[in-house]
Amino acid sequence: MSDVVLKVDKLSRYFRVGGFRSAGTLHAADEVSFEVAPSEIVALVGESGSGKSTIARVLAGLYPPTSGQITFEGRVQGKRASRQVRGQMPMVFQDPFGSINPVLRVGHSLQRSLKLHRPELDKAGRQVEAVSLVERVGLLPGAEVLHRFPHELSGGQRQRLGFAQALASRPSLILADEPVSMLDVSIRIGLLNVMRALRDEEHVSLLYITHDLSSARYVADRMIVLYAGRIVEEGTTDEVIADPSHPYTRLLMATAPDPRLPLAHDTDVVDLGEPPKVINPGPGCRFAPRCPLAMEQCRSSTPTMVQLSLTKRVACFAVEQR
Repeated sequence: MSDVVLKVDKLSRYFRVGGFRSAGTLHAADEVSFEVAPSEIVALVGESGSGKSTIARVLAGLYPPTSGQITFEGRVQGKRASRQVRGQMPMVFQDPFGSINPVLRVGHSLQRSLKLHRPELDKAGRQVEAVSLVERVGLLPGAEVLHRFPHELSGGQRQRLGFAQALASRPSLILADEPVSMLDVSIRIGLLNVMRALRDEEHVSLLYITHDLSSARYVADRMIVLYAGRIVEEGTTDEVIADPSHPYTRLLMATAPDPRLPLAHDTDVVDLGEPPKVINPGPGCRFAPRCPLAMEQCRSSTPTMVQLSLTKRVACFAVEQR
């Protein structure tokens, strides 16, 4: 058995933008490398436009990678994920209607997934398994839920249904793309607890894509901080939250301060406010235009990831010189 479920090595995804005279290349993800272990929740954190969802869509096979290598359960993947891989690495979308037919009953979507990914089950077996799936994500009573239409469910219930549908293929890893961002704050905790239960009881790994540092702090074992298509910091969640190293991570922390820490810990980084350049980017750290700690080296050379401890690494010249 491999000690990792997913290994991403220097993954890049570029898009051509503009017209004939103003064509450019948008670097949505640039040489991104990380791993996900069995029964682990990894949070991929960053603001809008950082490339989080693009990475998830490449992993799910919705976009082919421009370059780099994806190894899933010990096997190197091609440009397009196979049906088997998509079943073992399903995606839960931000909008649950992205994967649920709104005009058919809830049971139809689950039965269809089971028929596709679990051919050993007969019709009666699929019905029993569908009830079990919705109840395992907290939708009770399961038989009644299956007879409803999606519009009869609340937003939180529809997202739980999305996780039930992902479970139908008995996956090793679930890609959860902002699954709580459209929910009321009071409902989010329930769905985050569902993700924890999938890790602890179903032994499923999750790659949790989010811009919300507070939810990542609550649910994730490890945290990967992404900025303008590049990883800037990675470590255990406790380590990153307690001692954020990269100036961008400290800036994110200021938007979701830990109430257990003194105010002085929040941040000493001021956002200079310039957006990153991701179309035809030149050399240098992409956070440099916003960073008060930027040096001349930051504008001319791209920092590489350096190991700060056994579990933490960061890409920042200022941190290296401390």
